[in-house]
Amino acid sequence: LPTPVLAYAVRHLGAVAGVMVTASHNPPQDNGYKVYLGAQLGGELGAGAQIVPPADAGIEAAIRSVGPLARVPLGPVGQVLGDDMVASYVDGAAAVVTPDGPRDLKVAYTPLHGVGAAVLTAAFARAGFPVPGVVPDQAEPDPAFPTVGFPNPEEPGAVDRLVALADVTGADIAIANDPDADRCAVVVRDDGAWRMLRGDEVGALLADHLMRRGVTGLYATTIVSSSLLRAMCAARGLPYDETLTGFKWIVRAGAGEHPLVFGYEEALGYCVAPGQVRDKDGITAALTVAELAAELKARGRTLTDRLDELAAEFGVHHTDQLSVRVDDLRVIADAMARIRAATPTTLLGQPVTEAQDLLPGSDVVILRTATARVVVRPSGTEPKLKAYLEVVEPVAGGGDVAAARDRAQAAVGTLRAEVAAALGV
Repeated sequence: LPTPVLAYAVRHLGAVAGVMVTASHNPPQDNGYKVYLGAQLGGELGAGAQIVPPADAGIEAAIRSVGPLARVPLGPVGQVLGDDMVASYVDGAAAVVTPDGPRDLKVAYTPLHGVGAAVLTAAFARAGFPVPGVVPDQAEPDPAFPTVGFPNPEEPGAVDRLVALADVTGADIAIANDPDADRCAVVVRDDGAWRMLRGDEVGALLADHLMRRGVTGLYATTIVSSSLLRAMCAARGLPYDETLTGFKWIVRAGAGEHPLVFGYEEALGYCVAPGQVRDKDGITAALTVAELAAELKARGRTLTDRLDELAAEFGVHHTDQLSVRVDDLRVIADAMARIRAATPTTLLGQPVTEAQDLLPGSDVVILRTATARVVVRPSGTEPKLKAYLEVVEPVAGGGDVAAARDRAQAAVGTLRAEVAAALGV
């Protein structure tokens, strides 16, 4: 079952904890597990959320204290939950969208050999949408992920079969979950070709959609995501918070001062219903994207049209990544040491106005100029060094959004080269 179903079940059952064994969006050899805590251990903000310190250290210490497995006493036989738990999750997921909105939308979908297909199609049907067409040879769970190099929608080639299905069926949009269905990728037609929206683009679209629906409360994202959400909240008088990377922090944003109503991270993770699942949820995100796309289609508009409207209002916020996979982790340590020892004083010909080093709490360096931002950190899940790049290009009143996008894209290309040189990679 999808990871969001477990996160839901922990809250629904009042469980003390939940464990999900998953390959998520990683290669098959990187199987691991995620741990969620209930209110008894995680507190109200962390009820049903992934663990944070000190729980992680406590669990690790307990694991290290275990002797030979044969000496561990067995507990009583557990209870296997019935289908009613999945049905309850599906009912809650379907309730995320408004009941009387447009439903005319054709969707192509892939779970990428994961566990999302049955639950997502049930949720679409329960919400009144046409059931998406599913990529046949990626529809069933297969831990070998035979048709993709990496089962991550963001990887080159991962959604080729999805795009082919969308073409054949005349789909309006295409959606991919990662194998444990907590991430959601959206592919749209743009100037006659299919293009995957960046996580920051989908995050802005979902946030804007909820705001337009009148959903008030805290909107949150991470330090590596686009600054567009901050600008939207400031303009619309809504509370905003920014956290370290990871949904375990996003769902605890604001420290309870305002109720969290939406959170996202640029790595295709979205939480549109924190009261149901206090983690990223690729199924409710897909439903909400479908709701927005259907509403726009009914008015002869598209998701990319709405992105252009946001750019005209707030400026083009163009984001990209410099990602370096390594075999030797010392390469990452050396690069982080290099940028700390010789921090750039200019980027894109502009002075660096702010340089933040988040050590010792987090191995993160943040650089800002008047129009650009760079966040450098090692990946928390893979042997990668990542630099998150953003350039903001204003669009003058009634200006040319396409021209502003071109300028921003060119600037990000230059920024990438400058950051790579500074890191020595």
